[in-house]
Amino acid sequence: MRPSYRIVNTLLVLISFIGIGFALYLEHVKGLNPCPLCIFQRVGLLAMGFFALIALIHHPRQRWLRRFYSLLSTLAIGWSVAVAARQVWIQHLPPDQVPSCGPGLNYLMDALPFQSVVKEVLSGSGECAVIDWTFLGQSLAVWSLVFFTFLLILNLWQLLRRS
Repeated sequence: MRPSYRIVNTLLVLISFIGIGFALYLEHVKGLNPCPLCIFQRVGLLAMGFFALIALIHHPRQRWLRRFYSLLSTLAIGWSVAVAARQVWIQHLPPDQVPSCGPGLNYLMDALPFQSVVKEVLSGSGECAVIDWTFLGQSLAVWSLVFFTFLLILNLWQLLRRS
């Protein structure tokens, strides 16, 4: 028996709550300040959860509308996968090739247009290369990439399956 469209969307919403909850736990309880790339990963996870929640509440009968919601959700989590992969790449650069630390995200948002902020953040900075939390020998960025990749696969399945 295959899970229904509604069950998968419920699962996506719950997983996004859990992911954001864990990120907030690490930030506010464990004191790990998120780098700009971490914040952009959260944006993709929140957007995925938002689109899945809308699909859950609306529960459209039309196949094209179900696919549209699934496409939006897939694109959102695809963003998080790409940003997490970029962070893992930055963390594995030799120390002399790591970009220097730039200004904080708050300053960038105040001083630059949004497009420039996105470009600046995605180029990475030294703070994004810092590994200050590990589990089973892997950094938080690696575990985030694994988590987001699982969600991407689930979203792709939801998008491409016959309903």
